[in-house]
Amino acid sequence: MIQVEITKQPSGRISSFTMDGHAEFAEHGKDLVCAGATAVSFGALNAILSLTDAKLDIEQGKEGGFLCCRIPDTLPAGTDEKVQLLLEGMIVSLQTIEREYSKHIKIIFH
Repeated sequence: MIQVEITKQPSGRISSFTMDGHAEFAEHGKDLVCAGATAVSFGALNAILSLTDAKLDIEQGKEGGFLCCRIPDTLPAGTDEKVQLLLEGMIVSLQTIEREYSKHIKIIFH
């Protein structure tokens, strides 16, 4: 199962997210849950890096199955607003996958 842990500050600001595990929906290379979650998360990060000047702390597992991103508290307000919007879009997309494939992906908010 893929576990997505999203940490939000009391204000609602997303400060980090971590994806860990494998969906095990199908064999490697044919797992649409894994492919979808990967595309959504990397798409969001690529959008942030391409559309803003935010410097994120990103960590990936060498063999796949792990992605962690921490968003600095020191981003200028306008940049942080864009980053937050893109991350909220990522969450909506991941929740859509979770609704359909809840045995293979779980989102947890902290």
